[in-house]
Amino acid sequence: MVMKERNNSDAMKNWKPNASAPLWDEESGNEPKGPFFTDLDIKHVKQVGPSCVPTTLAMLARSTGADVDPDHFKKIINSQSPHTWSNALQPYGLQLAYCNHDLRRLSYCIDELVEHDDLFLLCFYSVDPPSDPDERGKLCTAHIVTLHRDKIIDTAKSAPFGVSIATQYPRLSRQTKRIFRVVPTGHPRRV
Repeated sequence: MVMKERNNSDAMKNWKPNASAPLWDEESGNEPKGPFFTDLDIKHVKQVGPSCVPTTLAMLARSTGADVDPDHFKKIINSQSPHTWSNALQPYGLQLAYCNHDLRRLSYCIDELVEHDDLFLLCFYSVDPPSDPDERGKLCTAHIVTLHRDKIIDTAKSAPFGVSIATQYPRLSRQTKRIFRVVPTGHPRRV
């Protein structure tokens, strides 16, 4: 027993923190394995005004056959509360799960995301974020886009420019704010 403790102690002396983590940790044996939504047919919707979150949610819900628009989601979500986004998607068989990420640029993680061949929401800062919010509590403008398999769907752009090959998306140099994987309702990692 003493020898085992000594070996563990020696191993801990050489321990170093990881520099990064995969965006989506390997699934454990008791949770569903992705990809989850490769067969969705997501149609681009152009947002009106600063409504990227409700427009994106409406676009996802429509891909499941729902007849909803962004105004439906404006009434039931807080644009700064992903928990409300996840709850709002639940009636359509969808929920959100946080991915491991930090302030790295989208270009750093886009290849890894595309490898999952699934559905993700990518939130990024529109400008370099300051350290502190302004007097109204706002940090800076941010945006959300949908990554479906190898395509990015951007509600801020008009068709046909609203859909691009993920690795060629013109805003990959922006820093990430949040990254979510869209998972089936009830998935153990849901927000």
